[in-house]
Amino acid sequence: MQDDVHVNEDDSKDRQFVNALARGLELLRCFGPADISLSNADLARRTGMPKPTISRLTYTLTRLGYLHYSESTGKYQLGAGVLALGYRMLSSLDMRTMARPLMQELAEHAQATVSLGTRDRLSMVYVETCRSSSHITLRLDVGARIPLATTAMGKALLCVLPEAERDQIMDHVRQRDPNNWPLVRAGFEQAQRDYQERGFCMSAGEWQGDVHAVGVPVAGIGGEQPMSFNCGGPSYLLPRERLEEDLGPRLVRLVRQINCNLGREN
Repeated sequence: MQDDVHVNEDDSKDRQFVNALARGLELLRCFGPADISLSNADLARRTGMPKPTISRLTYTLTRLGYLHYSESTGKYQLGAGVLALGYRMLSSLDMRTMARPLMQELAEHAQATVSLGTRDRLSMVYVETCRSSSHITLRLDVGARIPLATTAMGKALLCVLPEAERDQIMDHVRQRDPNNWPLVRAGFEQAQRDYQERGFCMSAGEWQGDVHAVGVPVAGIGGEQPMSFNCGGPSYLLPRERLEEDLGPRLVRLVRQINCNLGREN
C-alpha cells in the first residue's frame, strides 16, 4: 500500500479480526486519484500479497460489484458498489448540508477554498469543499486526500483527539518519515498552542511550500467522528498575517455558527 498504515501484526492475532475482509478492503485502497485501472500484478506489488490471493480477492470483489473487470485491458476499475457506499456516508452527514452556505460565503470573502474533512488513517479526506469565484484556488474536490500531520485541517483534528489515540497516530507518522519527524513534531506542538490560545491552527508552507491555510476542528459528539474545516489557498494571497488576524477568527465563528444551528454546544 502507498498510503498510511497497513494491517498490523496485532490485528492479525485478534480472534475477532477477519483477515480476508481486511485484505479485500486493502485492495480497494490501492486505487488512488490517478489510477483509472490496475491489474492483479499492480495490486500484488502495492499490497505485497501473493498473486493467487489477489486473484481470489479481485474475483470476489468483482462479483459483489466493488470492482469492474475489463476483458480488453485485463485490468480492474472501482465499481459502482464503492460509489454507493461513499454516497451513503456523505448523505448521512448533516453537517455538510448545514455548512455549505457558510463555507461558500467564507470562500468568496477569502478568495480561497473552504473544505470539510475527516480522518482516514494518516490522511484527511475531503467530504465537502467550496471554492470562490476566483480562478486562483486550490483544485481539490470531495474525496481528495491531504496529509494529516502537516496540514491545518489535519493538525486541527489531532488537537481534539484523545491523547492516547493522538500519540499512537503520531508514532505512526514518526515511523513513516523519521527524517522529517523533528519538524513535524515542532509544527504540531505549535498547532496545539495556537488552538489553545486562538481556537485555530495554521499551516504556512508545511504541506506545500506555496500553500497557506487555517484549520478549526469539530469535536465528535455521541460517537460521531471528529471532523475539521480549513480555509486555504496560495501563500501570496493568504499571508500569515491574514491567517492570524482575519481568516482564522472567521473560521472559528463559522464552526460556532454551525454547531449552534445543529443544536450542539460550542
